[in-house]
Amino acid sequence: MTRKRRTFGAAFKAKVALAAAKGDRTTAQLASEYGVHAGQVTAWKKQLMEQVTELFTDGRKRRPDEATNEHELYEQIGRLKMEVEWLNKKSAEVG
Repeated sequence: MTRKRRTFGAAFKAKVALAAAKGDRTTAQLASEYGVHAGQVTAWKKQLMEQVTELFTDGRKRRPDEATNEHELYEQIGRLKMEVEWLNKKSAEVG
């Protein structure tokens, strides 16, 4: 008979990873305390350390590719306005 696979929520993973990051207890101690494998504690700690900088990134800054894209769009708007004016002028001449 197989045992059902356990799933852990994000809050639990964060709690274990933060405890591991503190460093006041060993990985084995944390694993036995929280009832998970020591390798899992290490993996969650590694994931925390790799992604912690994303918490403090400033989402308000523009990326350079967005600025060039915006410039291209304004150029396209200008060309389309000129084309509409030209078409209006030509349709007025015909009618």
